[in-house]
Amino acid sequence: MNALPLLGLPVAQRLREAAGANVRDLRDRGIAPKLAVVLATDNDATLWYVRSIARAAEKAGVECEIVDLGATAQAGEIAEALRRLSVDDTIHGIILQTPLPAGVSADGLAAEISVGKDIDGANPLSLGRLTAGLPAFAPATARAVVEILDHYEFPLAGKGVAVVGRSTVVGKPLLQLLLQRDATVTVCHSRSGPLERYTRDADVVVAAAGRAGLLTGRHVRAGAVVVDVGTNVEEDGQLVGDVDAESMGEVASALTPVPGGVGTVTTALLVLHTTEAALAQAGPRSLARSVPGGAGGNA
Repeated sequence: MNALPLLGLPVAQRLREAAGANVRDLRDRGIAPKLAVVLATDNDATLWYVRSIARAAEKAGVECEIVDLGATAQAGEIAEALRRLSVDDTIHGIILQTPLPAGVSADGLAAEISVGKDIDGANPLSLGRLTAGLPAFAPATARAVVEILDHYEFPLAGKGVAVVGRSTVVGKPLLQLLLQRDATVTVCHSRSGPLERYTRDADVVVAAAGRAGLLTGRHVRAGAVVVDVGTNVEEDGQLVGDVDAESMGEVASALTPVPGGVGTVTTALLVLHTTEAALAQAGPRSLARSVPGGAGGNA
């Protein structure tokens, strides 16, 4: 493989340092930053992920409360928990973890999260504010893509970017973040037809469709930068992305690994967003310590 590996760890480390600075600022003001994760599943992979968020938060000095409602929780019970947390002054960030119980939709429930505490950009109002260029948190996975490109000094202004996937978790918010950076963006989806019609002309390709091996080396031009957001579990338990790393590595100039790429940065951003939310809720005096792109900016 010839492509430069765009490792997430050094990016995450920089974000953790920024979160640590924010935590020190908050403690100087007598504020203990706290994240709440609302959970309503017994899915083992999800439980592992939530525990990883809690560990990352606690290492940064951010308390993490896991509100486990059980795998049979009803929509009304989840909504009530989100409303309670939204008005609790000791809680600064809220995550509604998916998947939810059968028949319960996250779309309506996410609207119960206060925008100021919506650190993973789940509330539709957050996406609307992001689109309008107003302060709001972008979903952490979408912002992670931009953080990685920034860290490895790949300029976005004037560049062509193809995003494969139009979800509200990655594709749509990432479109807004890239437009804010003066990139020219094409968003591809299941009705776009042959993907190579769009991806082969792009300077940067972001794979975020949730299909293992969807993009191969033939989909991009030589020297393209490829960010793989996909996390797919194969039958043997191996975690793979949306990109066929072997063939892509022979064509692309740089490629994020799976695991070890975007996911590592996403977790660090959730913690950072919590500290930025706490600073915003405390008042404007300490916002200068926030990393651009959080609640104090247009991300």
